[in-house]
Amino acid sequence: MGAQGLIAVGVPPQPLWLLYIKIAVLVISLIVLALSAYALSLFAAGAGGMDIFIAILSFIVYGTAGALELWAPQHFYRIGALIGYILTVIFWLAAWAWSASEASIWLRGVGWYYGHSYYNSLGGALGGCAGLGAIAWILTIVHLAFFIRACVVDTTAGSGQAELGQVKAEVPPQQYQQPYPEQQPYPAQQQPYPPQ
Repeated sequence: MGAQGLIAVGVPPQPLWLLYIKIAVLVISLIVLALSAYALSLFAAGAGGMDIFIAILSFIVYGTAGALELWAPQHFYRIGALIGYILTVIFWLAAWAWSASEASIWLRGVGWYYGHSYYNSLGGALGGCAGLGAIAWILTIVHLAFFIRACVVDTTAGSGQAELGQVKAEVPPQQYQQPYPEQQPYPAQQQPYPPQ
């Protein structure tokens, strides 16, 4: 029963606040996209590229899933959404950890030694990406956990999906109480031509 809900088609019954979490992830992704673009304009290498990647991936995964949930729920494949949500959790973790590491390098090591505001601006932008990325990572984990819970609890999942190997239970054939009537024997065959 549990795994059937994860491979079903259609939106599982979810609380409304999960939609607000999706919107929050999309807003945070937009801010991270702007901060990482600024960081890449200052120094064209490093964690800024990863931050742009995860922002765009979040737009694709959460934007597409949200649009399908609202406007085309019959085309919402839960297994595809589940894979997308898992990938965004993994990439948000990698992105904010790398951004935090580089921000500490720019703010502590290089910025302190040279004392330029250029390095402090770069470290601040990457630090902002790291902080917002950590918040987005937590939100995506919460969303993933409650999405899986909603799919597993869904009792209507798996009914009538022949393309996934599941069909509706058929009604058993009616059993007749009276026996079939006896069949009449065939009449003797007549010869097709008269004897000559």
